[in-house]
Parts: sequence; structure tokens; C-alpha cells
Amino acid sequence: MPTKDELREILSRKAEEYEGAGGEVVLYAAQIESSKKPWKKKPSLLDEAFQRELQKSEKEWCDKIANKP
Repeated sequence: MPTKDELREILSRKAEEYEGAGGEVVLYAAQIESSKKPWKKKPSLLDEAFQRELQKSEKEWCDKIANKP
């Protein structure tokens, strides 16, 4: 049974012979581009309210820091 290196050499020689005969050798297949977009969770009303409260708290905190003497 041939080793990996021997198999690589055999395949390399076969590819060269095939290309010499006018054939085309593709070493790696192209990745298929997905037509679907990744799934994203739509934020619920609670998620949106939580984000608004976070932004409001951050703004108040930044205002307090900025107004310190």
C-alpha cells in the first residue's frame, strides 16, 4: 500500500500528463455561495425596551461623569 507522499507523487504525475494532453486539473473545488442570508432573531418589544433603558442609563451616567467638578 503506497504512503501519502507516494500517492501525492502519483497524482501529481497523472495531473501533469492530463494537462499535457490538453485537460484542465482543478485542485480545489470552489465553495458554493449560499443564497440564503444568516438567520437573525427579530428583537421583541421587551428587547427593544431593555435596549432603550440601557441607552438612557448610559446617557445619565455619562452626564454625571461629565458634570463632576
